[in-house]
This record gives sequence, C-alpha cells and structure tokens, in this order.
Amino acid sequence: MSLNKTLTLNDGNKIPQIGLGTWLSKPGEVANAVEVAIKAGYRHIDCALIYQNSTEVGEAFKKTIPSVVKREDLFVTSKLWNNAHKPELVEAAYNETLQELGLEYLDLYLIHWPVAFKDGKDLVPKSEDGKQAALDRQTSIVDTWKALVKLQKEGKVKSIGVSNFTTDDLDAVINATGVTPAVNQIEAHPLLPQDDLVAYAKSKNIHLTAYSPLGNNLNGKTKIVDYPQVSEVAKKYNADPAQVLVAWGVKRGYSVIPKSVTESRIKSNFDQLELKDEDYEKVTSLYKELGKVRFNVPKTYVPFWDIDIFGEEAEQGATYKVNRGN
Repeated sequence: MSLNKTLTLNDGNKIPQIGLGTWLSKPGEVANAVEVAIKAGYRHIDCALIYQNSTEVGEAFKKTIPSVVKREDLFVTSKLWNNAHKPELVEAAYNETLQELGLEYLDLYLIHWPVAFKDGKDLVPKSEDGKQAALDRQTSIVDTWKALVKLQKEGKVKSIGVSNFTTDDLDAVINATGVTPAVNQIEAHPLLPQDDLVAYAKSKNIHLTAYSPLGNNLNGKTKIVDYPQVSEVAKKYNADPAQVLVAWGVKRGYSVIPKSVTESRIKSNFDQLELKDEDYEKVTSLYKELGKVRFNVPKTYVPFWDIDIFGEEAEQGATYKVNRGN
C-alpha cells in the first residue's frame, strides 16, 4: 500500500519518504515518468541541472500543477552543479534551475558534489588533453555552502543541503557556519550501507536521501535486484525485488528516490512494504558476503575527476582532495 509517509527535517520542513529520481532518465521519457509518478501519488521529485532534463521535468509540472497537485504539496529537489561553486555564481545557477523547471521556488537545493569545476559555459570543463575535468582548486565547500545559506536566509529556497558529502565534509561546513545541512543525499543500498555516515547523520539530525537505492549497472556488475537474498525476500512478500530494496532503505530511515521511466515500475516502487526484521537482516547480509560496492565514483568517469572524494581504492593516485577551506 502507498503510505506516502513524510519525515521532518532539522529546519521543520517535511520530506516525503519515497520520491522519484530523474538521473539517467532520457529526454522523451522523463516528462511522462514525472507525470505518471505524480498521478500515482508521488509528491517528492528529485532533479539536478546536470541531468540535462529539467526543462522536460518542468513540462510535467505544467501538466500536473494545479490540476493534479497543488505546488505546496509537492517536494521538489534540485542541485547546484560543480561549475557554479563560486559564491557569486550560486544565485544565478539557482534561478536558471527555477526557470528550467518552471517553478518559483525549490523545496530543497543541494550542493551536488564537494567538488568545484572551473566556471564557464561548459558543464564539465576539460583539461588541455581532454582526459580530465578541469577543477577549481581555490573555491572551498565552505565558500559554496555560505552562498546556499544566504539563499535560504533571503527566503528563496525552503531547505538547503548537500550531496555526496563525507562526515569530514559535513564537519567542515557545520563548523565554519554553524548551519547544519538539512539533507545529505548519498548513494546507499545493501552493498553500500554507509553505517558510519548514517550514525553521524543521526547524531547531527541530518536527513539522508538514498540515490541509486537499487544500485546501478553502469560498471557492468550484477544488479542488486538480481541477488538471491533479495529475490527470496521479494517472493515472500509477493513483491518485486526493487520494492524490497526501497523498503530496506525506508527501514533505515532514509528517504529513497528510485528512478524509473516505466509506468508499472514507477507505481510498484511507490507501493511501500514494511520489511520484518529477519528479512531486513537477510538483505543486509549481502554486504557481509560481497563486501562494499560503490557504483558512483567520479575518478572513474570519462573525463575523470582527479580528486579523492570518498577514499575508495579506485580513487588512489588522485592528485587532489576535497577543499574544505581549512
């Protein structure tokens, strides 16, 4: 059944627990996906400038606001991209996103990565040889966070947060400004439970949103939905494996944003299961058996980002670390 439960952020705003992710949703598909989702009861839509589909998401909003849903009943997230981290560029980037989405405000605006690129028209500016992203090593995450705090103080955005931040990154922005992000959006699934980050977030009252809750097969690895531990639990509940993975994240207290462009899948992902403890443990056991898998590591992108964000093995040899301003 669709519970459409909401959770309260540290600034008092409420976030619906199940949302629709739009990362990797192709043009021509994403507007329909968002429209289907809103009609199916979703009230949390996750977007980002870099997905390059915000204008199309905006078309879905035009079709559904106010005929299906009032704007104030929707929770829309978008993210500041790396090429606009300089404080003086943040407000213009925010306004560009509003224009693309056709909205007057966002419910949540996140720093997408703790990584600044050289500013300019290119979303991913490249080094001279074209093999790596051109980094801005001067602008710190604290500089950028202060600009988001200003946006919120001026009433332009309801809640502000971050994405892909580690505990050290979070400490840096909190200690420098006294303002705790409402949300940290992270890759989280049974092969990347991030227990230390979860415990830290709980201690600071930072809400976690899980992206790629089903994993992804960008690097050709087995999809998490295809492991027997997940399919066995799914059979027990007469559910899809994807529903089990969404329920796993919900049980951990996250908001979860599975992405799909298929109508039946969008609807089934929203049908919330409540996992019994033993079934939750069965899915969790995947980590003990297979170890950690982080699917989304920018050091492996093309062009690659020459920066160590997470301390992963794949990031060894990176020249730079996150600029935390200290």
